[in-house]
Amino acid sequence: MTKPKDINEYIAIFPKVTQNILKQLRATIKKAAPKAEEVISYGMPAYKLNGMLIWFAAHSRHIGFYPKTSAIDAFKKELTLYKWSKGTVQFPLEKPLPLRLITKIVKFRVTENLQKVKSKKSK
Repeated sequence: MTKPKDINEYIAIFPKVTQNILKQLRATIKKAAPKAEEVISYGMPAYKLNGMLIWFAAHSRHIGFYPKTSAIDAFKKELTLYKWSKGTVQFPLEKPLPLRLITKIVKFRVTENLQKVKSKKSK
């Protein structure tokens, strides 16, 4: 399999049902971080804004969502319904995506990256 050049190409690889879920996730991320740049990083869709924000990937039974460890720690209580580990959350394909929670996590990461930039400038 060749690496996709962009997110559209990445989404097109998957079955229609998975494509719809990926499109929904993409729209949610774009709405939560409208200034973020879409890229392919590590072979998966990712978003950059003053550094990397988040990544996501489709798997056979779930969508992997990779918002960095800090975001997982910040939202541990809300993530108890899902399988998660240090830097990743698994959203099962057969259940609706938790769009409100995803929005909160993405906004958290945007704020985190903006604060990093501010603290670098103030040094």
